[in-house]
Amino acid sequence: MISVVGVNFKKNGKVYHFSPNHLDVHTGDEVVVETERGYQYGFVTTDPYEIEDRNLKSALCSIVRVATKEDQKKYEKNMEDEKKALKKCRELIDKYKLNMYVIDASFTLDRSQLFFRFMADERVDFRTLAKDLANIYKTRIELRQVGVRDKAKEVGGYGSCGRPLCCAKFLSDFDSVSINMAKNQNIALNPSKINGACGRLLCCLKYEDDCYQELRQGLPKVGKKVMTEQGEGKVISIDILKGSYRVNVPDVGIIELEKEQNEG
Repeated sequence: MISVVGVNFKKNGKVYHFSPNHLDVHTGDEVVVETERGYQYGFVTTDPYEIEDRNLKSALCSIVRVATKEDQKKYEKNMEDEKKALKKCRELIDKYKLNMYVIDASFTLDRSQLFFRFMADERVDFRTLAKDLANIYKTRIELRQVGVRDKAKEVGGYGSCGRPLCCAKFLSDFDSVSINMAKNQNIALNPSKINGACGRLLCCLKYEDDCYQELRQGLPKVGKKVMTEQGEGKVISIDILKGSYRVNVPDVGIIELEKEQNEG
């Protein structure tokens, strides 16, 4: 077992595990951490807790210190300069007529690197763009392509449920969502019903999928022939939440059965 705390770098951002490094840190603290990118300013999202080593997805980095007033000033200055860098990057993209959209820009705390996240429909040759940005900001430049879900998370908005987008409110990781999840829940496969603002499958399809799979056990598939007390019939519909299904029995009509009554 190893002691860790959760840290993210922006509101509703992905939460990463860090070693507290024997420091007394708790939820809400602002800290400086060491990452593969260099020193970064982060926000503690959990009190220290223990997990098994095998559950770590990557090498465990450490918290360097609780943020000082000087660190806070650097962080605030970086945020101001990130907005200017984002604007400049977009101007250069227009200049070179590159088919890409930059979502955001972020400095490491010590400004040793400047990162841009962008979207593009195809591969983009941004070598000249990166060179110009490096000449302007005198630091290492990295441009990283991301997907439409990341853009939705940054832009925000409201879902078909009438509530703010989950990705913009609390989701820090994007789980894999498949069309089978919609099928498991008997949702009509209409893109306007199962796709979110990003154009991808709704993240919320994942939330109850395990429950639907469990409830679906014991229910026959639509179209299957089953034997009932009134004779053999074909399953025409199922109600997962009620645990029942409807069968069309020749010369008898449509009957509804509970899944425990299935004799076939």
